Amino acid sequence: MEKKKYNISVEATLEVIGGKWKCVILCHLTHGKKRTSDLRRLMPSITQKMLTQQLRELEDDGIVNRIIYHQVPPKVEYELSEYGWSLQPILDSLCAWGEHHIIKEYGDKFAVLEDNILNNKDIGLATEMDQTAKEEETSLSKN
Repeated sequence: MEKKKYNISVEATLEVIGGKWKCVILCHLTHGKKRTSDLRRLMPSITQKMLTQQLRELEDDGIVNRIIYHQVPPKVEYELSEYGWSLQPILDSLCAWGEHHIIKEYGDKFAVLEDNILNNKDIGLATEMDQTAKEEETSLSKN
């Protein structure tokens, strides 16, 4: 395989996490494992085809792990890999800059941000913890 050449190192970063959806997917995965249907609900503008493609690329690059549960019905979850977690400072910086930009341009960030767990961490974390607890209870009751 021929070695790829980059003009600057940011090209290598953007090759892995660039595009409209990859960083959004990664931000959601910083809040825990997600099924494809969870990601679709959190990202209503993405098509199923694009979500599948982006997840496959992130998996191929070692950024996310695909976990297959052998059960009926089949269950697949995605989580950040150890290598993927190394992107968290970058994702945090992108979110902080975006929030600053929104405030600069629009004044009130909540006037333009969708109501979603990533936009209000205190509420989102509590909701996510409640959802995780419910899933664990359901899983235990089935066994």
